[in-house]
Amino acid sequence: MKVVALISGGKDSCYNMMQCVAAGHRIVALANLRPAHTDELDSYMYQTVGHQAIELYADAMELPLYRRTIQGSSLDTSRNYSETEGDEVEDLYQLLHLVKEKEGVEAVSVGAILSDYQRVRVENVCLRLGLQPLAYLWRRDQESLLSEMISSDLRAILIKVAAFGLDPEKHLGKPLADMEPYLKQLSQKYGVHICGEGGEYETFTLDCPLFKKKIVIDAAETVIHSADAFAPVGYLRFTKMHTENKDSPHSLRLYIFSFTPRTPPLPPPSHERTLPQPL
Repeated sequence: MKVVALISGGKDSCYNMMQCVAAGHRIVALANLRPAHTDELDSYMYQTVGHQAIELYADAMELPLYRRTIQGSSLDTSRNYSETEGDEVEDLYQLLHLVKEKEGVEAVSVGAILSDYQRVRVENVCLRLGLQPLAYLWRRDQESLLSEMISSDLRAILIKVAAFGLDPEKHLGKPLADMEPYLKQLSQKYGVHICGEGGEYETFTLDCPLFKKKIVIDAAETVIHSADAFAPVGYLRFTKMHTENKDSPHSLRLYIFSFTPRTPPLPPPSHERTLPQPL
């Protein structure tokens, strides 16, 4: 089938694209929802950290990229979503509606692993548009899945941390492969989701076998979202980046600069919010 891949820049959406191709599907377009005036959108649905570098995916994969600015918010947070004007899910509907019209896609690549909240909403949008959701990572064992991602030559870095044991000053910008043993320790000791499904961390993919070129982050700022003594929250804001040929010897360099915002504190990240419990 002709597939549009929903991408956030993270490892999950990228690896699910790889699984789609392995299953015989053809990725013909990329789609992304971006925040309007912030880096870290308070959203139940979307990863927005790292959005500055999403445009490079089009060059890296030599595919058309469709983007839409998120205008809605989390209005219908019930277990079973129904079409709701002004909800952020409707931004996804409008984006995929456009891609279907322009590219004639039949299916959507979705990197969901554990979140029923996301799954229900993506399925709702796909049903309304007559598209088939392809979620090959759904309910996979997270430890084996992470190891599989890393061994498949998917190269990603941590761009947000928000959990006990993860420190913005130490771990932001670290390659996922280097972090794997430590993430396993955190999972065993404290129950941390090793793939970050509890919002513990987020990633950005710099290279994978589907990329024709690598993404290079030349410069980034460290933004401290919350200076909590036990579980500080911080993320990288990319300020300079480019793509380059894979045979370049400098393609994984990353320079990180400390940055402290002078504006009032941002609202708590979405993972700190409590979803209504199913009835």
